[in-house]
Amino acid sequence: MADSDLIVAKEKAMGREINTVGVVGLGTMGAGIVEVFARNGLSVVAVEIDAQALERGRANLAGSTDRAVAKGKLSPQDRDALVGRVDFQVGLAALHSVDFVIEAVPEHLDLKQQIFAELDRVCPPHAILATNTSSLSVTEISVATHRPHQVIGVHFFNPAPVMKLVEIIKTVVTTPEVVADVEAMCARLGKADVTINDRAGFIANALLFGYLNHAVTMFEGRYATREDIDAAMKLGCGLPMGPLALMDLIGLDTAYEILDTMYRRGGRDRRHAPNPLLKQMVTAGLLGRKSGRGFYTYEKPGSPVVVDAAAAVEGEASLERPITTVGVVGSGTMASGIIEVFAKAGYEVLSVTRGAEKSARVCETVKTSLNKGVVRGKLSEADRDQTVGRITWSTNLDHLADVDLVVEAVVEELSVKKALFASLDEICKPGVVLATTTSSLPVIECAMATQRPADVIGLHFFNPAQIMPLVEIVSTIRTSATTRATAKSVIAKLGKTGVGCADRAGFIVNALLFPYLNDAVKMLEASYATADDIDAAMKLGCGYPMGPFELLDVVGLDVSLAIQRELYLELREPGFSPAPLLEHLVTAGYLGRKTGRGFRDHTHR
Repeated sequence: MADSDLIVAKEKAMGREINTVGVVGLGTMGAGIVEVFARNGLSVVAVEIDAQALERGRANLAGSTDRAVAKGKLSPQDRDALVGRVDFQVGLAALHSVDFVIEAVPEHLDLKQQIFAELDRVCPPHAILATNTSSLSVTEISVATHRPHQVIGVHFFNPAPVMKLVEIIKTVVTTPEVVADVEAMCARLGKADVTINDRAGFIANALLFGYLNHAVTMFEGRYATREDIDAAMKLGCGLPMGPLALMDLIGLDTAYEILDTMYRRGGRDRRHAPNPLLKQMVTAGLLGRKSGRGFYTYEKPGSPVVVDAAAAVEGEASLERPITTVGVVGSGTMASGIIEVFAKAGYEVLSVTRGAEKSARVCETVKTSLNKGVVRGKLSEADRDQTVGRITWSTNLDHLADVDLVVEAVVEELSVKKALFASLDEICKPGVVLATTTSSLPVIECAMATQRPADVIGLHFFNPAQIMPLVEIVSTIRTSATTRATAKSVIAKLGKTGVGCADRAGFIVNALLFPYLNDAVKMLEASYATADDIDAAMKLGCGYPMGPFELLDVVGLDVSLAIQRELYLELREPGFSPAPLLEHLVTAGYLGRKTGRGFRDHTHR
């Protein structure tokens, strides 16, 4: 080996020394990236197109760092030192001596290609050229340069100073040394990175935006209100924001561009075809928070304060029937949770099960849960005793003859539920509200098993019912306004948030959640990323409480497959077809935590 080759080999082993970085574009994202670099001791050349834009970028950085000082997350001295590391400049020529440069300009391929061609001319030969694109092809951007092997995607998430995740996107020609240098830089910044190949939407956006677009379609079709859609996903899935509020935060113009790019680059999946409502809103200038109006109206442009909360339907409360006694049919954990919830709220509850053994088990489950509440200080002994005193235990359906509301929580088999509702129709007095807690079956099938479909409604509690604050109130085309009003009133008295929707597969939560989980399985199946990286991307990049594979193992792969099949059979959307990998795992008995094996091995945990 020649001496020159040895020197090159040593330099590659050592990696680049990245001390000075450049950031092109100082909007919210660009200014946030500047702050991340400067906060971690790097010198930053911050570039904009003209003096006016540069001042806006300077103001963005000042606003963010001042807020950090006000919250006690940054000392005034550290803020001043941070700002002192930033050199604000107009024009790309200022980047003549940087080691690494990243652009954060709008998502337009021609604009990015133009910038990269100029960066290639200006920046030193060793410099890495990076794009913060969230959806465009890094490969197509790289070919605008004479150094495509030194071009890479480094996708920060908004707000960059807060969000821990960075997606590193390598093209087929990006050298391993460049990837290693960028991974080391991200570690220096205190970020968690996932390294993936160049594909439309990468990990997070590929999973996130199909879900967001589906929520817009649900809203456009008047299936549910914007408030109910957002509340359902926040309270039912523990998400930090509902999908429509998140679209407003992202910006509807940005969301449209990402979806359109993903549709064109990602195989023209209809789920990524932007809903027409999005285009109309963007054309009308309704861009979300930044314009002051989107799906919601805000106090002023840029403000998070919503000023147009939906008004309640006038006069509906007068339609409700009085409810004092409630019957609960079922013997599982959902039934026992619902019994406890109603009894705590002051209702007289009749628990009906098949057989004395099941009745005793439900009774013991409820009492154990109440005793835990006493131990944890959430319930007094007197309240516990009064709650137990409101519950009557029975094994005879005929005892439901005098209740005002019946809630069924039996096994998720349509034939069983229809037979039960036929019996309830014969037993219960006129005007009784008959509710099913089904999470996936058609409520109308239960309703039409009776001679009183106007009195039948879905009340989908989430497990554990004692803790989860959400109930989906599902109306069929035969449900009366009186039944709906009564159900809403009862749920409110339970201290729960009720969200209304029509009788369609998955209702709100499952209809939005399970296609997203199915997409994650398809991504794993395609060997695009590991389960760990996908979970990390959604938790760290989107703020989800659990990654999709963690959640699938908790829910149960068999349950997930059954719900996904229902969605596909009803909606006939090709993108909803269950992932073959999910079907194979269920067939092999890999059901998640309940069997100890799912997407992960739980046998030793």
